[in-house]
Amino acid sequence: MLWKGRRESSNVEDRRGRSPKVMVGGGIGTIVVILAIYFLGGDPTQLLNNVQLENSQTTTPYQGTAEENELAQFVSVVLAETEDVWTGLFRKEGSNYNYPKLVLYSGSVQSACGFSGAATGPFYCPGDYKLYIDLSFYEELQQRFKAPGDFAMAYVIAHEVGHHVQTLFGIMEKVTSLRSKLSDEEFNKYLVRLELQADYFAGVWAHYAERMNLLEGGDLDEALNAASAVGDDRIQKSTQRYVVPESFTHGTSEQRKRWFDKGFRSGDLKGGDTFNVDNL
Repeated sequence: MLWKGRRESSNVEDRRGRSPKVMVGGGIGTIVVILAIYFLGGDPTQLLNNVQLENSQTTTPYQGTAEENELAQFVSVVLAETEDVWTGLFRKEGSNYNYPKLVLYSGSVQSACGFSGAATGPFYCPGDYKLYIDLSFYEELQQRFKAPGDFAMAYVIAHEVGHHVQTLFGIMEKVTSLRSKLSDEEFNKYLVRLELQADYFAGVWAHYAERMNLLEGGDLDEALNAASAVGDDRIQKSTQRYVVPESFTHGTSEQRKRWFDKGFRSGDLKGGDTFNVDNL
């Protein structure tokens, strides 16, 4: 991907090197917890000491390696490119595109969706409109998933941005509202459709990236390979040596690859309604 020298997004929040703050010291929530511990017969001293320690700590800028810093710059440029494309597409639909933020973290992170570790992989939280990624995932993408290349990495960002688009369209809320009404197996089917639509939206973005002459030879193959590499069936085969279709939440390798490619070929939002097709 031809990305160097292009605009970087101003919507990147760098939390690398910081410990996630599950509880903010000194707030009302802390006082309530301290009182609860006291009235239940516990000793809140340790909690108070932790709060004081946290408040006394100063944050020093994260010092990444040259390779890691270049990767951070790359994802910032990719985010900027998604901002430009989706702003234009939303404008055509007669609405405004509200930018998400991308949070870089290392090890673990606290989001509006809860506490997550690097093993979770990149994710989007609709509760705070933020994408979260530990840059070490890209090494895992190359080594474990055998999906190298910068456009494979761009696909990952574009997919999570696809979830943000779903949130703005109200699709994410509709799906999550079904959680308490369905069995795990039935709800998983909706999750698969949600993920495949995000793949489609990632393909739509790649369509316009190509029209802007940002793609190099082999870039499309890198993205398709990455989409295939993170299919439920392929991951289950590599980790447990057998496949349980009822537990799929993201779709098969073939489905993920096909829906990304479909979005790439069309560039049309209307072709991504995965919720109203029989054959995924």
